Amino acid sequence: MPRGDKSKYTDKQIRKAEDIESSYESRGVPSKEAERRAWATVNKDDGGGKKPGGSGRGKDTGHPAAHRGGALGGAAAAARPASERAASAKKAAATRKRNG
Repeated sequence: MPRGDKSKYTDKQIRKAEDIESSYESRGVPSKEAERRAWATVNKDDGGGKKPGGSGRGKDTGHPAAHRGGALGGAAAAARPASERAASAKKAAATRKRNG
């Protein structure tokens, strides 16, 4: 199988890559670069093609990185007392006012 062959990708993975590619192109990224980024994103999310016929193929995609945003966020802030968070917010506001 030559490099770049997409025969082991599912229909869903191909649709996903096309959607990502069109999104990049709408933001002004050149077509070839948009295609490269799209397939890199699909590979990162799913770990390559999922059709049967090779080592490690056909497995569930699980929870790709793109869907995990916010799952762990906020734990550190929640562990701090309210007074400490308020002080930090006041300090940030003062910095923005000074620099802004």
